Amino acid sequence: MAKRQVFYSFHFKNDVMRVQQVRTMGVIEGNEPTSPNNWEELKRKGDNSIKKWITDNMKNRSCIIVLIGSETADRRWVEYEIKKAWSLKKAILGIHIHNLNCPNTKTNNGKSKKGKNPFESIKYKDGTLADFLKCYNPNSTDTYKNIQYNIADWIEEAISIRNNIDK
Repeated sequence: MAKRQVFYSFHFKNDVMRVQQVRTMGVIEGNEPTSPNNWEELKRKGDNSIKKWITDNMKNRSCIIVLIGSETADRRWVEYEIKKAWSLKKAILGIHIHNLNCPNTKTNNGKSKKGKNPFESIKYKDGTLADFLKCYNPNSTDTYKNIQYNIADWIEEAISIRNNIDK
């Protein structure tokens, strides 16, 4: 089977080093990250430019993967990306990445605090998206290998879940 195309949603400032580890696993095809300079330029152009960038980068993606760090659930654009993906009927899943080591984090052996599930704050039907979407918390003894070994299956499961919602 060909590698799935995915869009990564995450909090750039806090988690970019952890996200890079997931991106470079080579298990799936991810969207190319925007550079910090390009992101700042996008922000200067305004919300409509950011929304267009998100929409353009979600095209032809099988799944949106929210890589969850300590503050991801509170990020405005992460919430927007989740809602946009849902409206486009894209498969969505979350993966907690707080246990991946980050060379920029000097405390807790490069690990971070576990963040909230961002799907819990987005209303859907009589509950929230968390009632429908999976959010994985990989094994803390070897988080990298746990993600690497399982991410392709998690994506396929998310696609199956999305295909069966609203039937």
